[in-house]
Amino acid sequence: MKSLRTGALAVLTASVVALSMTGASAHDPNTAEGQAAARTFLADHLPADRHAVTGQAAAGVPCVDGKADIYPCKNVDLLSVLPLSAMGGGNGNDIWGWTDPSSGKEYAIVGRTNGTAFVDVSTPTAPKFLGNLPSNGGSSSWRDMKVYKDHAFIVADFITGHGMQVFDLTRLRTITTPQTFTADALYKDFGPAHNIAINEETGYAYAIGSNTCSGGPHMVDIRTPKSPKNAGCVAQDGYTHDNQCVIYRGPDAAYKGREICFNSNEDTLTIVDVTDKAKPVQIARKAYSGAQYSHQGWLTEDQRYFLLDDELDESRGTDKRTKTYIWDLASLANPVHTGVYNSPATAIDHNQYIKGKYSYQANYQAGLRILDVSNVASAQLTEAGYFDIYPAANEAKFNGAWSNYPYFASGIVLVNGIEQGLVVVKPNLGAVEPPPTGGKFENTADVSIPDAGAAVTSPVTVTGVPGKAPGALKVNVAILHPYRGDLVIDLVAPDGTAFRLKGSSNDSGDNVVATYEVNASAEDAAGTWQLKVQDVYRSDVGYIDAWSLQF
Repeated sequence: MKSLRTGALAVLTASVVALSMTGASAHDPNTAEGQAAARTFLADHLPADRHAVTGQAAAGVPCVDGKADIYPCKNVDLLSVLPLSAMGGGNGNDIWGWTDPSSGKEYAIVGRTNGTAFVDVSTPTAPKFLGNLPSNGGSSSWRDMKVYKDHAFIVADFITGHGMQVFDLTRLRTITTPQTFTADALYKDFGPAHNIAINEETGYAYAIGSNTCSGGPHMVDIRTPKSPKNAGCVAQDGYTHDNQCVIYRGPDAAYKGREICFNSNEDTLTIVDVTDKAKPVQIARKAYSGAQYSHQGWLTEDQRYFLLDDELDESRGTDKRTKTYIWDLASLANPVHTGVYNSPATAIDHNQYIKGKYSYQANYQAGLRILDVSNVASAQLTEAGYFDIYPAANEAKFNGAWSNYPYFASGIVLVNGIEQGLVVVKPNLGAVEPPPTGGKFENTADVSIPDAGAAVTSPVTVTGVPGKAPGALKVNVAILHPYRGDLVIDLVAPDGTAFRLKGSSNDSGDNVVATYEVNASAEDAAGTWQLKVQDVYRSDVGYIDAWSLQF
C-alpha cells in the first residue's frame, strides 16, 4: 500500500524531473523513469504538520456544516490528531491496526520514515504513544506492515538489508511509558520490499516489490510467527506493487477453497492461484482502458467484484478526477472491467479497503474518502462521506492521506498522513432510518462482530405502535460472516427480555440472512429493541449488515 518503489536508488534529490514514462517502468528503480518517479514523489513532501486541534472534547470534534476543526468533512467526525513529533518524528506512510484479543483494546501501528510507532487508541480522543521500533538500517519513505497471530510484520523499501521485522504485539499490554523496542525476529531472505500482504486464514505473508522473485510476491510461511520460513516465489508476471490474497469463496466454482492472490501489477490486474506454493499458477492477466499505474485494490466481501486504483491516471490524464476502476470477477480467468467511478475530488488515489458496503479510500490531498459500493453490480459507486486531512489543496500531488485502517470493532478509522501523523476519525454512515409505512422499523448501520469477543448490539427504536408486540413478531436479519455456526443471535426487548433467535453450531456456511418469528406478545411494542450478536469461536469475523422488525 505504498507509492513509487525506490528499492535500489542510491541518492534521491528533491527536484521534479519530468520524463516520459510507460506504466510498467514508472516504479522500476533500475530505470531512469523509476528514478524520476521517486524524485517526483519526494519533491512533494512538506515538513511535518504540528497543528493542534482546537475545541476537542471527550467526544472529539463533530463534523458540523462541512467542517471539524480546520478539516473539511462529510458524515465523519474528528476524534484526535497525534502529530508525528509526538511519536518519533519523520514523515508518515502506511498504517495498520491490532485488537488485543484478551482485553479488546485497540492499537494503531503507524509507519514512519524512520520506524514504526505503536499507539494505544482504545480511548480514541486521547491516543497514547507507547513506543517506537526503529527502522532496520536507515530511513525509507516506503514502509508497510500487517498483523497475524498478535504479531506485526514490517518491511521497508530502499533499505538494502532491512528484511522483515517481526514484533510481538502482546508486549504492548504492560507498557506505561514510551519505549524504544527491538524486533523479536528478523527474516533476511529479502532486503528491501515495497509492501507486504498477509492471508490470515492460511498464515502466509507475501512480500511485494522486493529484490527477489523478479519483484513479484515473495511468499513466507509465518504460521509460527517468530520463525518465518521462505515458501517460494510468484515471478511469472514480474513486479507486483500490491495484492490481496484470500481463500476464495466467490462465484467461480472452479476455484472455491483455493488460495488466490489478486495482484496490482503496474499495468494489469493479475490473478494467481498460490494454493501450491511450489507451483503458483497464473489464472489471468488483464489490462484496462486508462491504465497508467495499477497501484492497489480490494475485493468486495462476496469476492465478486474488485475495486482498483491507478496512481498515475490523475496526473497524466486530461480528466483529473480521482478514479476507481470496477472489475467483475464472475470468472477469475476472464475478469471484466465494467466501469469507472469518477470522484468529485482531483487528488491521487492511493490505498483502499472494503468493509461491509463501504470502500475506505486514502486519497492523498483529498484525505479519507468513503464510497458506498451497494450498487457495484451496476458499476455505480457513490460517496457516503469524507474527511480531508490536507485542507490546503486538492491536487494530484503526494501529500496528505497515505493509508487508512477501518476494521476496528469500535467503528473508528485510522488515517496516517505524510505530514499530519495519526488522525483518528469516526464515520456516521448508517443512522437509524425512520420507519416506513407498514410497521417496519430498520437499522442499516454496519456493526462489526469481533472474533471470539464480546457481544455487540444494534438498536431499532419503535414509535407510534400502541400496545403490545405481536405474537408473531418478524425479525429480519442480514449478517455477513464466513462461518455462521460461530454466531449466537438474540433479540432483546426494551425491558431487557432476551429471545434466542439462533444458537452456535457446526454450520460452516456463509452469512445469516433469515427471518425469525418471535412470540413477543408480553412486551410493549414501543421502545428500543436490540439485535445482540456474539461470535463464540475463533478464526472468522463479520458484521451486522442490516436488521428490521416487522409489526
